[in-house]
Amino acid sequence: MKVLVIGAGNMGRTYMRSFLASRFIEPSGIYVMSRTMESAASVKEIPLDNLYTEAGDYISLADIVILAVKPQDFTHLAAQIKSFISKEQLVLSIMAGIKMEVITKELSTPKVVRAMPNLPSQTGMGMTVFTATPSIDRKELFILQNLINTTGKSIYVEDENMLDAATAVSGSGPAYVYFFMQAMIDAAQQMGFTLAQSELLVNQTFLGAVLLHNQGELSCEEWVKKVASKGGTTEAALHVMKSKEVKIGIEEALFAALNRSKELGR
Repeated sequence: MKVLVIGAGNMGRTYMRSFLASRFIEPSGIYVMSRTMESAASVKEIPLDNLYTEAGDYISLADIVILAVKPQDFTHLAAQIKSFISKEQLVLSIMAGIKMEVITKELSTPKVVRAMPNLPSQTGMGMTVFTATPSIDRKELFILQNLINTTGKSIYVEDENMLDAATAVSGSGPAYVYFFMQAMIDAAQQMGFTLAQSELLVNQTFLGAVLLHNQGELSCEEWVKKVASKGGTTEAALHVMKSKEVKIGIEEALFAALNRSKELGR
């Protein structure tokens, strides 16, 4: 299998490294097109002969073409590569906001997959939601999901509009987690811990809580009850959060992200 990654930014490099680490694709099977040779050569294992800064016949050699450029650059890129794209190739887009309908029209190709990965994909712990045009068959979809899963886990959805919801939940989600973590780190410092101690306390607490939840069969609400004994310290903290309507605020924040994603998609 040959894969062409167009765009050697953070996500482009993430995909290349994940393919190599999982041995899903050999280094010789990965081609890179980027604006500069320096960016294209950022993943050292890929042969120099497979690195390009301009469109060319090599594009037609790829079984899968991954579009990892900024959305605002797509129109210009499409004009460059359109003549080299065949109707048999699979096009995987990780560009935010660019609909499959636009991609199929601009590239004159029917087999398009659109995916919304998130930042932890860089560590192999990412979450990706993806969808595909009807021209993608089951076997092709299976191959693409295996490819995507080299960066973490994935969910397939039939409705492309669900990618806006994915953006609000998992795409933007890491920022919500970091926001909450920072608030806890700040509070820990105010209580007397050093910055290093505060970060260790909070980081390990989040990591341990998620692992414990994943290994058990209890819901988040059930885990909360396990930690919060009646009249105890956790209950006192939760009482403040409820009085401040923190849960409602979080839900409203996610819907604000959803609505903004829809606006950007227009």
